[in-house]
Amino acid sequence: MSYKRLDPEDFLVSIDSVTATAWSTNSPTLSTFFTSSITSTNDVYYKNVYQTGSTLSGSAVQFAIAYGNKQGSGSANFNDLVPGVSPTRTVYGQYRNLVYGDENANFIFGTITASDFWAINIDRARYKEHLLKGTFNLKLSGSYNLQLTDNSGMVSTDTYLDCGRVYQIISGSSGVAFSGTGYSPSSGSYGLFLPDIATILLNPLALSQSINLDPTRTSDTNVDNIGKLFRAISGSGASYFQLNSEETVTSDFVFVRSRNAEFNYSENPSFISGSTGDVLYSAFINSPQTYITTVGFYNDTNDLLAVAKLSKPLTKDFTKESLVRVKLDF
Repeated sequence: MSYKRLDPEDFLVSIDSVTATAWSTNSPTLSTFFTSSITSTNDVYYKNVYQTGSTLSGSAVQFAIAYGNKQGSGSANFNDLVPGVSPTRTVYGQYRNLVYGDENANFIFGTITASDFWAINIDRARYKEHLLKGTFNLKLSGSYNLQLTDNSGMVSTDTYLDCGRVYQIISGSSGVAFSGTGYSPSSGSYGLFLPDIATILLNPLALSQSINLDPTRTSDTNVDNIGKLFRAISGSGASYFQLNSEETVTSDFVFVRSRNAEFNYSENPSFISGSTGDVLYSAFINSPQTYITTVGFYNDTNDLLAVAKLSKPLTKDFTKESLVRVKLDF
């Protein structure tokens, strides 16, 4: 075994973007949607959506649907003596803090301030680092079918909120509107696409005018506002939900060079006479030959930090030089 100190120019850092589908089906398109048939206390806050029956083998949560209302409408109060304090108000406050980082902020879709929204949260296991902009395509059913996307393909500069990048949701495909701005200014955009927290917020006002999808806002009982959006997603006129994830992978490349005069002699004790210290095989005196099989990385205190194995032994002698590129991903 021989050692050589690496020089600064032997190191290179590379950053690559890796994309993948967000769904456990390994397809960018999700076309079947199921909720659990088991009633849960969480149902007033959110409902999980699966790619197949929730009790079947291989079933996995793909995303969750929630409804938030600033006044607390659409769900029963926690305490009848305290009106307006309900699960929908809790959901509204949680997303307000998450998105804006300000408990006094208002949700703005386009130029319209909204007092409620539907939220679609992609399950954490479905994406690596964040969602890939321009891949969001959701088809909803209603009075007529509506296809939604984000407007990332129509803006030259990204806009940021406290939660990261934000894009308006429009009527279109793969980041571009079908026509114009993709939504009516009078009702606001169809929502906000927040790729860095894997969240999609939908504007009920715009949806009610486009496909007659309107939540119940005047009830102090647990109405099925979450179910309304689920049925619009899973209805016969809605055939898909497309979405990809994106991950930044940082790699360290280390270039290990052996020049013609280096690493030509073996340090294996079987090559040396134990009594005299002479080389046992004369061919290895003037014309040595070794085989490189492993590259080890050590620190200054001689601790082994990493090992790279070659796919096959690499012949080395005085007539050859070698360059081994080692890639470290993290």
